[in-house]
Amino acid sequence: MLTADFHLLGIRPGDRILDAGCGTGRHACEIFRTLGADVIGVDLNRDDLRTAAFTLGSMEALSGGAWMISQADVTRLPFRDEAFDVVICSEVLEHIPENRAAVSELVRVLKPAKHLVVSVPRFFPERICWLLSSAYHAEPGGHIRIYTKKELLTLLESAGTRCWRIRYKHSLHVPYWWLKCIVGHKNETSRLVNLYRRFLEWDIIRHPPLTRLLEKILNPLMAKSIVLYLRKG
Repeated sequence: MLTADFHLLGIRPGDRILDAGCGTGRHACEIFRTLGADVIGVDLNRDDLRTAAFTLGSMEALSGGAWMISQADVTRLPFRDEAFDVVICSEVLEHIPENRAAVSELVRVLKPAKHLVVSVPRFFPERICWLLSSAYHAEPGGHIRIYTKKELLTLLESAGTRCWRIRYKHSLHVPYWWLKCIVGHKNETSRLVNLYRRFLEWDIIRHPPLTRLLEKILNPLMAKSIVLYLRKG
């Protein structure tokens, strides 16, 4: 499930892309496989990094780019200034206490006039999750804040970027998380939740026109994520 729209970024073979808080590498792997850019993924979770490294390694024959996976803190990135052509930080800032330090680092390592893509959970659907379940956001490493659009814009633009596009994604995933919060967000036995998860997995693989249209209609109203596209300087 991709949150960033790569065709908006003008990524070319040889560009250096940072996926900050890459998790299992959903964005890094797709960029590496389809665009031939050089990708670096950083995260604190070693198990996720191993998964990302395995997937990237299996794609080497399909790409003209290079890749690297590293365990690193987004608030203290181990890269020189202006090292990357694109920086992606998807569904990360809501987890980080020092979010201003993280944003400062994301901007620091980005080349002037290049693109930063940041996504976080959208305020309304996320607020419902918090109301339905305190355990959803109270666990270690969980979501510690909910951003309004204005708060997120102010945070990112005060660090030296300008937003040029806002998009909303993944509205069909919102009912899934509401259901999980109702039955227990770590409850793996709910029949209804498991049925909906299978529907989402089918949708991600098949991309049927009907659900694409439905999501396009619903995204402005109840998207799971808000995605900001910004330019440095």
